[in-house]
Amino acid sequence: MPKIRIINSTETDASAELAELRKPLSLDRLILDEVPEAKIVRQIISDVRQRGDQAVAEITARVDKVDIPPDSIRVPPELIIKAHDQMPQDLHKAVQHSIESVRRFQESLLTAHHVPLQINGRILSSRTRPVARVGVCVPGAAAPLPSSAVHSAVPAQVAGVKEVAIIAPPLHNGDIHPTILGVAGELGIHEVYRMGGAHGVAALAIGTERVNKVDKIVGPGGPYVQLAKRYLYGVVDIDMYAATTEVVVIADASAKPDFIAADMIAQAEHNPGSSIVITDQSDLPDKILAELDKQLAELPAAEATARWLNELGAIVIVKNMDEAAKLTDEIAPEHLQIETENANQLADKIDSAGAIFLGHYTPESVGDYVAGPSHVLPTGGTAHFWSGVSALSFLRHTSIMEYTPGGLAHDANSIETLARAEGLNGHALAITVRTRRR
Repeated sequence: MPKIRIINSTETDASAELAELRKPLSLDRLILDEVPEAKIVRQIISDVRQRGDQAVAEITARVDKVDIPPDSIRVPPELIIKAHDQMPQDLHKAVQHSIESVRRFQESLLTAHHVPLQINGRILSSRTRPVARVGVCVPGAAAPLPSSAVHSAVPAQVAGVKEVAIIAPPLHNGDIHPTILGVAGELGIHEVYRMGGAHGVAALAIGTERVNKVDKIVGPGGPYVQLAKRYLYGVVDIDMYAATTEVVVIADASAKPDFIAADMIAQAEHNPGSSIVITDQSDLPDKILAELDKQLAELPAAEATARWLNELGAIVIVKNMDEAAKLTDEIAPEHLQIETENANQLADKIDSAGAIFLGHYTPESVGDYVAGPSHVLPTGGTAHFWSGVSALSFLRHTSIMEYTPGGLAHDANSIETLARAEGLNGHALAITVRTRRR
């Protein structure tokens, strides 16, 4: 049976204990500390900047143990088409279902229409345009994560991004996993590169002889990818920095212990993954632990999953649901499952979460694959200020202003007064020279 920490808020400071438990999930180390990996990543970026594709090839050989010559970094389009054509039928249908669901939801986000403001001789509006090129990072270990490609690329395509490039490390038999290539083909993406890690991010951000620079980089990755995003942000836009994936499950008397155990396992099997349950039912922890023991016995990756349940898992007993909401808001989890009778009402009390899953029949797994919202979400408490990836993430907003002579005259005195107060007399003159002619 997993030795999951049980925290009772009537006996201890639950907030402090959760903060201590979640320290490994914090992004503080990567962002604020001079970690050993930081020097390595800076060297990688500098090397790619100076030597381009040759550096990418050498780093791939050193890190991924695969020899990819510079002229073979890009996957030939015919191999993408072949991988797409050879996808198993059931997988192909599932991928289509996922793409259609994500596309439908993302399209619904773009329905708002801005109406220009016309007042006192001024016409004020905002113009929206997508970025031109996006790079998508797809983890490419022996077990592929095609859903990462779907949940990163589809929102960009819906936003109107014209060019999407995918990078993935060649870790499957010396090449990119055919499932990733097949999904790229289904998405209509024929620009795929055999590279990952910090060197792949650097090539996308800076550009090389064979890789055109992108405007924004999205998608998951380990510490080296996150550090590369950190150092290249400003050279290129990014989605966010990300830490270990996590779920918080809020449960009341209506919750089902077997459902909750499965939800905890689903997150912990990410290896690593954090699973925290918050409940007002003192008898629920023992029922969950019994279910975990039963379900882990049937899981192929039971040992690794149990490790993360022990290290990053907890069951917190609180006095009431108000306390549950307060603790959850402090955590600002990537995924929040509310398995209670009045899930909607409880969700309204919680301001910060990457994605919220309401009720007993909405496990986090639906969000990972076919619900529609992107599963690229803020982690490590960053949901306090970041949002998940969506079609809106790829849009740039440009303000447009047009004054008539009368409109300028209406605002002239205030502009001139403020400009002179700031010692910017030339700003005031730009107004005065125009209003004098009236």
